Amino acid sequence: MRTTTPPGPLGGLRVLDLATLFAGPLAATLLGDFGADVVKVEHPAKPDPSRGHGPAKEGVGLWWKVLGRNKRAITLDLSKPGGRATLLKLAATADVVIENFRPGTLEKWDLGWEELSAANPRLILTRVTAFGQFGPYAHRPGFGTLAEAMSGFAAITGEPDAPPTLPPFGLADSIAALATAYAVLTALAGRDRTGEGQVVDMAIIEPILTVLGAQPTWYDQLGYVQERTGNRSANNAPRNTYRTADGDWVAVSTSAQSVAERVLRLVGRPELIDEPWFATGAERAAHAAVLDAAVGDWVAARSRAEVLAEFEKAEAAVAPVQDVRDVMEDPQYQALNTITTVPDPELGPLRMQNVLFRLSSTPGAIRWAGRPHGADTHAVLTELGLTRAQLRALREEGAV
Repeated sequence: MRTTTPPGPLGGLRVLDLATLFAGPLAATLLGDFGADVVKVEHPAKPDPSRGHGPAKEGVGLWWKVLGRNKRAITLDLSKPGGRATLLKLAATADVVIENFRPGTLEKWDLGWEELSAANPRLILTRVTAFGQFGPYAHRPGFGTLAEAMSGFAAITGEPDAPPTLPPFGLADSIAALATAYAVLTALAGRDRTGEGQVVDMAIIEPILTVLGAQPTWYDQLGYVQERTGNRSANNAPRNTYRTADGDWVAVSTSAQSVAERVLRLVGRPELIDEPWFATGAERAAHAAVLDAAVGDWVAARSRAEVLAEFEKAEAAVAPVQDVRDVMEDPQYQALNTITTVPDPELGPLRMQNVLFRLSSTPGAIRWAGRPHGADTHAVLTELGLTRAQLRALREEGAV
């Protein structure tokens, strides 16, 4: 991999990614997408589990190709003296370390904040765990699924008479990754003012609770507990998914009063607009069955293409319910280049999600897809100043 300063506004920033599955590594990916030099550190014999997570092609994990993009891959066994010493040398050259070991693990290896900050007082140590660094659950093993359950997300997701629903992907981890990238940049901004590094303590159970809205305040002030409503909303109606004549589905939202009125005119039920209860979102939600029937019957008599075209003419909010096949062909995603093609020496051209947002002057870029396990160990450690003899000694020790 090229060792020149990469493009992007974070060029010159070095991040050591010690984390696995998924919040910590994804946060590092987001930083790498905008130019940070991300060095992925994996155990020599136990690669990041994401390399084997989900479907693979020719034995190569495809999830890793996305999660590992823009990262140089090296191996170090941090529990061995040579691995510890080498990490401290790397930390002295880095701006950020991201880790997600259970609290106390780095300290067990004499690689805690005391040792890392001694090696580099400007370092940002970012610790991503399920429950945070302290409290009664801190030492429990945990994953994003537990955060989705604990936060209240699962309790309000699903049909009213069905079990709580967990998402079929890493929702809590992904939200935590976004929050972690934000936290890192905030800590770096603080370092610009103070000249000193600090510790970021990210608990995966917290960011998902933040995005769930005002539930704690509702409960505190009113004793209100949000219940499962399926695809309906307690705040507005009609808001649901509706099946079209050709067997597809569309989603309709009427968060704005004006849009709700346009929808009812479109579906031929303007008299409902004059009902006293139609004037507020909450009152409309209380009459969701009537509104769903009005919209649902109209949608059921038309193809998806007809429904989308008529809603667009009426300036009403609608979207097709798309699976990944539709996403890959969607003209809006194509216009935004949301799915881009990345060349890869192992698998050839790969299509994956592009960088998260567009900057007009200093855009991000995907420079390469996830690299093979340990592919850049020699290059990175040679850059660090290690000699052939030192590298050989690390290999003999099993530290790389």
